[in-house]
Amino acid sequence: MYLYTDFDQQLVNERVAQFRDQTERYLAGKLTEDEYRPLRLQNGLYVQRYAPMLRIAVPYGLMNSKQLRKIAEISQKYDRGYAHVSTRQNIQLNWPALESVPDILEELASVQMHAIQTSGNCIRNTTTDQYAGVIAGELADPRPTCELIRQWSTFHPEFAFLPRKFKIAVSALEETDRAATSFHDIGVYIVKNEVGELGYKIKVGGGLGRTPVIGTFIRDFLPREDLIGYLEAVLRVYNLHGRRDNKYKARIKILVKALTPPVFAEKVEAEFSKIREQKQVSSGLLAKMDKEFHPFDYQDYADVDFSELFVQHPKFKQWFNVNTNAHKVKGYRIVTINLKRAGIAPGDMTTEEMNFIADLADHYTFGELRTTHEQNIVLADVPQKDVFELWQKLDQADMARAHIGFITDIICCPGGDYCSLANAKSIPISEAITRRFEDLDTVYNLGKLDLNISGCMNACGHHHVGNIGILGVDKKGAEFYQITLGGNSDHDSSIGDILGPSFAAEAVPDVIEEILNTYLDLRQENERFLDTYRRVGIQPFKERAYA
Repeated sequence: MYLYTDFDQQLVNERVAQFRDQTERYLAGKLTEDEYRPLRLQNGLYVQRYAPMLRIAVPYGLMNSKQLRKIAEISQKYDRGYAHVSTRQNIQLNWPALESVPDILEELASVQMHAIQTSGNCIRNTTTDQYAGVIAGELADPRPTCELIRQWSTFHPEFAFLPRKFKIAVSALEETDRAATSFHDIGVYIVKNEVGELGYKIKVGGGLGRTPVIGTFIRDFLPREDLIGYLEAVLRVYNLHGRRDNKYKARIKILVKALTPPVFAEKVEAEFSKIREQKQVSSGLLAKMDKEFHPFDYQDYADVDFSELFVQHPKFKQWFNVNTNAHKVKGYRIVTINLKRAGIAPGDMTTEEMNFIADLADHYTFGELRTTHEQNIVLADVPQKDVFELWQKLDQADMARAHIGFITDIICCPGGDYCSLANAKSIPISEAITRRFEDLDTVYNLGKLDLNISGCMNACGHHHVGNIGILGVDKKGAEFYQITLGGNSDHDSSIGDILGPSFAAEAVPDVIEEILNTYLDLRQENERFLDTYRRVGIQPFKERAYA
């Protein structure tokens, strides 16, 4: 895990002092709203429907127990006793008072955290696989690449006021993609060339929102030392040619489509050729980045045979099979802690739960944890000998529902309960679907299935790429919901197809159930929902949903 140098700490401390002065001047009437807006946005502060919202940066989802305890303390002291995990692996506070935000940022700085560039038209938090560095099959640990991008992009003066926000993801697995890399402004894929050298394949122009687009590859192999120069070339082309007259047409995906990917790639290569030598990253710095993420001092544990415990505790067997993953080191297991429970907004943690998870991280791992794109928490290095005991504690805390990757593991934006941009509420729809599918036997019979909910076309809940997507729309002042089918954020990415006219809120659980019944009637042996949909198309689902 990367730790701040003295320079890093000084930089963040000075930024806090700077924003404190800016906020005090705004509250005193010495800065206008228009003058203050870009200043607060680049410090992660939004104005939402009922209160400000502060988005705390969690670089590539990685944090330690001390940091989570600090967020718990802040949520209790300055907010309403809970925090929310976002789809960009950040953490959000939904109710801070504006005048308290500089104090919050000062407390975050004391544990090497900040909220810089979590909003505004700049380069946002770089994301990656929540199992980075511990899952088998990686060509390389993607976290050093993420950290390199973070250090380059933070406070980059040339890219502080881009045409629109800009997002980068890094993928290191050939068989799966847990970071939705194809739907980012830049997707960085770790690859090897024909002689076995590590480098990158680069995709550009992906994104969701009003115009969902799957990114396009523009570079098949980029040497590792050239990554920053190439990213800078992409950003320069975008910064120069991206539209600023219409925010709905300002994202890089619109520019790539307008120019065509080959022409965009030509412009990037031309710019890259000018700056390549001066922007190359030294082998020493690359080695330093790798060292920051060197493996922990893993013990020589034997693998554990759980067969007897499985017989005695069927719920433990379910949880083990669904909520844990194989670790690349013998004797360890990756554990995902479920934050999706009936009565709780997806991704929310109370102060007590945050302190509880921090205690688990200290007791059962190396004091480290990860936030996930799916709005859950991962303990990545749990000795197998401790897994049963850990499950018992999670079960007692109502955090051991065994449904990770299934229909009730819902990705959901805060929606109209908080966001001033939303057309409709998201959380009550998630709640209704969760309660409809409480029976785990029913959930398992449906198989792995992504269900994503957004409260508006900005698509913070990534509804376009859910196998089933739900979008809140405004119909003459009433909240309705549009259904999409067939989306997928993995390497074989696809954008969901609109089923048809939208439904009233009270009809959504029935419609979802009818869609799933259609799938069960049509599926072939071992066929996932997505496979069935791609085979039979939308028409059978449409006929049943609108019958």
